[in-house]
Amino acid sequence: MTLQEPRLAAVLERLHEEAAHDADRWTARRAAQAAGRLPNDEGLVRTGEFYLAVSPDEGRLLYLLARATRARQLVEFGASYGVSTLYLAAAARDGGGHLVTTEAHPDKCRALRANLAEAGVAECVTLLEGDALHTLADLPGPIDLLLLDGWKSLYLPLLRLLEPCLADNALVLADNVDHAAAQDYLAAIRAPGSGFMTHLIGDLAVSVKLAA
Repeated sequence: MTLQEPRLAAVLERLHEEAAHDADRWTARRAAQAAGRLPNDEGLVRTGEFYLAVSPDEGRLLYLLARATRARQLVEFGASYGVSTLYLAAAARDGGGHLVTTEAHPDKCRALRANLAEAGVAECVTLLEGDALHTLADLPGPIDLLLLDGWKSLYLPLLRLLEPCLADNALVLADNVDHAAAQDYLAAIRAPGSGFMTHLIGDLAVSVKLAA
């Protein structure tokens, strides 16, 4: 199993340790904003200082869901430094599939490419750099698993963009749906007649596209 390979396990351990300092980074940023040293602008998350990573338990859940559903074409919105990406890449490799991931920040993209290579899974991942609404616009289907874990305000537009490419019974995972900016997505995918069945696990929305 790829998750147990020493190269990948070592990279994941390092990234989880680095991601654990995000809370301190947020505290420092808020203090700098309060002191007027930084503008009060959430868009500065794109500077790349935050890992915004899934936990080890969440990562293993992503792997298990991908393997259990035998997903072969996986798509991720919002790779950041690649924690969730590595779990999905491991599932793609073990299932004979491929992962397409997206990230807008150039520094994060450089780090992600290095992390994928170091972990030994670069060959089963395609990184699309830039605005996901553009980079994923011509993505061919069928998509078996879609993870939404980037800007919450883009969850619904990306669902609508990729919905025609989703296979019957495709799994759609949306993280941090307790965020205010994700409420339109959550309302849409849970609405009667949406074509999806959805269940919440904490702040993760797990949806299955119902067969037509």
